[in-house]
Amino acid sequence: MSHQITEKTHVLIIGSGPAGYTAAIYAARANMKPVLYQGIQPGGQLTITTEVENYPGYPEGIQGPEMMIHFEKQATRMGADIRYGLATKVDFSQQPYKVWIDDEKIIETDAVIICTGASAKWLGLPSEQRLNGFGVSACAVCDGFFFKGKEVAIVGAGDTAAEEALYLSKLCTTVHMIVRRDAMRASKVMQERVLNTLNIKIYWNSETDEILGENKTEGVRIKNIKTGEKVEVPISGFFVAIGHQPNSDIFKGWIDMDETGYIRTIPGTSKTNIEGVFAAGDVQDKNYRQAVTAAGSGCMAALDAERYLTAKGLV
Repeated sequence: MSHQITEKTHVLIIGSGPAGYTAAIYAARANMKPVLYQGIQPGGQLTITTEVENYPGYPEGIQGPEMMIHFEKQATRMGADIRYGLATKVDFSQQPYKVWIDDEKIIETDAVIICTGASAKWLGLPSEQRLNGFGVSACAVCDGFFFKGKEVAIVGAGDTAAEEALYLSKLCTTVHMIVRRDAMRASKVMQERVLNTLNIKIYWNSETDEILGENKTEGVRIKNIKTGEKVEVPISGFFVAIGHQPNSDIFKGWIDMDETGYIRTIPGTSKTNIEGVFAAGDVQDKNYRQAVTAAGSGCMAALDAERYLTAKGLV
């Protein structure tokens, strides 16, 4: 094994969505000289979101990727050291903590801010993976445009699924919505909108048996869980909206998490069970999952880290 490069820093921020960049802005302004590694998806989930209309300060709305460029530029201007690279392993057994980047470089740090976010969940069908990018997508808002005037299917029953079904209904001729139970999990107002939209057809108590097509999505076979009856529907696009998985695997065994893998923070703070390790954004928030709440928690994490380092006499 080659000799690994080790570098020392006060604050290491892992991840680069609204939480990571906001933490970097605050930490840099507090003169903590933060180092931020952007991870596998620089800018996070917002880079696969087109129009963001609910972030304060953008009266006309803004494209998700553009907004993340603004965040990054601001953090850089404040003096944050922003780098490409993926955290692949951690050792939180003693101070300074160690974090491996791309399995080759070790960062020794006094404080860690985890902002690794969450990723879309998939059904786990081989056909879904094979046709991913060929009509199969986990982001209707990103890819719905390509299916203008065509028939599509969407699987899911929560607010996101309802929102995406409504979005697709404005573009597509028919939206076939596959719901596992006999009811939706979405909020009442969202359910009503879906039920009142004429070109959304709901399949209750149903699951996706198979996505059909060789090189592109051509249909879906839907199975009724109660009767076992199967029906094939011709479609051009298939959207998966069944929730998210927090990107927290490398912290397992160190950091307290819930059964799904969301990091537990002490209520009202960004503190984890390990002192000097903080978490912000969607990796610790399965409730709100908004850009604005992620940014707010990134600010909290930077302030918590600053107070921690000051109390320890490290900055």
